[in-house]
Amino acid sequence: MHMGVAIKLFRDVEVIEIPAGTKSTLPEGTVVRIMQSLGSSYTVSGGQWGAMYRIDARDADALGLPTPETPESEQRSFSEQLVWDELKTVFDPEIPVNVVDLGLIYECRIGEAEGGGHKLDVKMSMTAPGCGMGNVLKADVESKLARLPEVKQVNVEIVFDPPWSPALMSEAAKLQLGFDLDYGAPSSGFPVMR
Repeated sequence: MHMGVAIKLFRDVEVIEIPAGTKSTLPEGTVVRIMQSLGSSYTVSGGQWGAMYRIDARDADALGLPTPETPESEQRSFSEQLVWDELKTVFDPEIPVNVVDLGLIYECRIGEAEGGGHKLDVKMSMTAPGCGMGNVLKADVESKLARLPEVKQVNVEIVFDPPWSPALMSEAAKLQLGFDLDYGAPSSGFPVMR
C-alpha cells in the first residue's frame, strides 16, 4: 500500500469531503496522500487546501490501485454472523475503527421481508450529533447490507438516544485508539442487540 506517499490522481475522481460530507471532484493530476485504507474506501489528504477526502474503492484506479473483487460476503450463505461481519467492514473515514467496535451500531434486527427474504432494521449513532459524514456512513451500511444474499430490504435509522460516548467502544477499539480500558462502562440501558 502507498500510505503517506504522494500520488498524482490518474483521472478526475468524485470524492466526499471530510468531515463536511459534501461531494466534489478532484481533478486528474491532483497530488494526494493515502491516510487510511479500510473497508471499501480510502481516506486521502491533499488537493488545493490539504483537506481530507474519501474515495470509494470502486475508484481505486484513480489512485493507481486495483479495483476490489466481489466481496466474500456476497458468496456466503445468509446468517446473523454474516450481517455483523459485514457491518464491521464499514469504517469512519477519520477513525481507523469499524462502526461496530466504535459502538455506533445500537441495534440490528433481522426479520422477514414481504415476499420472502430478509429485512434488516439498524439503529446507529454518530460520534457527534453534527457529524457531516452521518449520511455517508448510513449509505455505506445500507449498500453493504443490501448486497448480502437473501436480503431484500434494509432500513437504517440514525439516532442519538442514548448519546454516544467512548465508553461504548469495544476493548479492541479502546486499545487501538489509546484509551484507558477502564474509561467508563456502557450504561445498563444501552441496547446492543443481535
